Amino acid sequence: MTASATGFRNAHGVGACFDDVYLLAGARTPFGKFCGALSTVSPTDLGIHAARAAIAAAGVDAGAIDQTIVANIGQASADAFFLPRHIGLYAGAPEASTALLVQRICGSGLEVLAQAAEQVALGKAQLVLGVGTDTMSRFPLASYTARQGFALGKPEFTDLLWEALDDTAAVPMGRTADNLAGRYALTRDEVDGFAHQSQVRCATARAAGFFEGELAMVPGQGAFEAATLKPRRFRCKDKAGLGADEHPRTTTPEALANLPHVFSEAGPTTAGSASGIVDGAAALLVASGGFVRAHGLKPVARLVAHASAGVAPACMGIGPVPAVRATLAASGMTADDIGRFEINEAFAAQCLAVARELGIDEARLNVNGGAIAIGHPLGATGVRLALTLARTLARDDAGFGIASACIGGGQGTALLLQRC
Repeated sequence: MTASATGFRNAHGVGACFDDVYLLAGARTPFGKFCGALSTVSPTDLGIHAARAAIAAAGVDAGAIDQTIVANIGQASADAFFLPRHIGLYAGAPEASTALLVQRICGSGLEVLAQAAEQVALGKAQLVLGVGTDTMSRFPLASYTARQGFALGKPEFTDLLWEALDDTAAVPMGRTADNLAGRYALTRDEVDGFAHQSQVRCATARAAGFFEGELAMVPGQGAFEAATLKPRRFRCKDKAGLGADEHPRTTTPEALANLPHVFSEAGPTTAGSASGIVDGAAALLVASGGFVRAHGLKPVARLVAHASAGVAPACMGIGPVPAVRATLAASGMTADDIGRFEINEAFAAQCLAVARELGIDEARLNVNGGAIAIGHPLGATGVRLALTLARTLARDDAGFGIASACIGGGQGTALLLQRC
C-alpha cells in the first residue's frame, strides 16, 4: 500500500480522504493560565519543547523529518517571522528540511495535521512534524501608525488579544455563542450545566492520570541547543516550572449561575462558560505507512479524512456541523459510527448547539472535559484535540473519532481518526 489522498468537494464542505497515513505519538506542554507560569516563555520555545517531547515519544530520529508545519496565531516574540523554521531546527530536523506556517485561527492545529497528511500523500514527505503553539499572555499591544508619527499625547495602540475576540465584520466571538443559544433555545441552566460538566470531567481524567500520558513538564528554566545555531534560553514566570494544566478549577452550578453575562444582556455566555485564555504548545508526528513499517513503529491512529466549511460569521460556532458532515459523507459514515468526538469548547452554548444539530449524545462528546476547563491556546488547540482524541480512542476501545473546531470569521474544520 502507498500513501495517497483523494480530494473532495461535497454539499457540506471541501477536504480529502487518506489512505496509509498515520499519526505517531505526540506530546504537549501543560497549558498555563493567563499571565501564569508560562507567560514569560515565547511560543517558539514552547513549540520546541513540545516538538522534542513528541519526537521522543514517537521513538523516531528527528533527522528523518522532511517538513515542519506549525500553527501560531499571535506573533508573541520578536523572532516570530522565523517561528516554524526555528521550531524545526531546534527540534532536530535537518537543515535540508523545510518549514511552513499555517493559519486558520482556532482550527489551525487541525489544519497542520491535514496539511501534513496531504504532503505525505503527495509523496513530498514521509515524516512531518506538526506543531501548534501560542503564548496568549504575550499577545502584543501594537501601534500600526507610530512609524508615520502621531500627535503629541495621542499615541495609538491596539490590544491584539482583545481584538482577537472580535470579528470586525460581524460581532464579538462570545456574541456568536449567544446567537446560537437563541437559535437552539438553550437555557442558562443548560449552558452552565455543560460548563460545569467540562470541569468535572477534566478533574476526573486528571485524577485518573489520563493527561499525564500527553504532558511534557516545562522546567523553570532551560536552554535549547542545535549544531551551528545560537543557544535559545527560556525562563518561566514560576521558578518551579509547570507540570500540569493551570486553568482547570473547582466550581459549582451555583457559582456559575452567579456570574454575569459578558457579551449580551440576554446571555447566556459568561466567563465560566467560555474557553480559557491560556499559553501552551502541542506536537504530533505524521508519517506514511511505508515509513511506519520500515521502522517498526506503532501509530496511535490512522488519518482517515478531513474537511473544512464556511458558515455565517455571526454564528461562527456552528462551523463544526458542516465540516463534520462533509467528512462523514466523504468517508461513507454517519455520526452513529463515531465513538468519540472532541469538539473544541470555544463556548458552552456553541458546543451544545453543535451537538444538538449533529445529534451527538454527550456520553461521546469531550469525555475528558474540554477547553472550558483546559483552555484554548489558539494555534495549539487542534493538535491537542487530535492528540487527546487518539489517546481516548485507545483507552476506551473505540474505533473512530472526530476532532473538530469552530473558527472565528465563520468556518469549521474536522479531522476523522481511526484507532490503530
